[in-house]
Amino acid sequence: LDRLRALGARVPAHVGRVGLFVDPDDALIDERLATGAIDLLQLHGSETPERVAALKARTGKPVMKVIKVAGPEDVERDIALYAGVADRLMFDVAGGALPGGNAKAFDWTILTGRSVPLPWMLAGGLTADNVAEAVRVTGAPTVDVSSGIEVSRGVKSIELIRAFLDRVKAL
Repeated sequence: LDRLRALGARVPAHVGRVGLFVDPDDALIDERLATGAIDLLQLHGSETPERVAALKARTGKPVMKVIKVAGPEDVERDIALYAGVADRLMFDVAGGALPGGNAKAFDWTILTGRSVPLPWMLAGGLTADNVAEAVRVTGAPTVDVSSGIEVSRGVKSIELIRAFLDRVKAL
């Protein structure tokens, strides 16, 4: 908690601070929010629409719900389920050993031309080499990267971060 508080304090005021959670209980959320270091909750587990709504009401924080995409039916179903309760959506690949950061992409054409009624972002297997194509195919207004800027599991590379940001800035 001290590290979270210290890191949160280093972030400029104009930058949103996101807390990523996987099926958190209220105690964990309360503990993390008490640091003052989180502006938005990103829910990457199996949280129901009711749980999303309850967390928003309890915390007063905006919530981003991650939609796990295996096929078009996931996108259609989950947009309908979460559009009325979440503030943002993130589309990420279904499956993998971890809830996210698996370095895998889904079939981006599933999102081609699709209307999403709230702000959304694309995640899953994005790298400097494929981010432009991913945005072209999906129309994603925002992208998320994790494993695509790592030299090994959990170890980020300044060079890969710069290359990714350069490609995104060029879009």
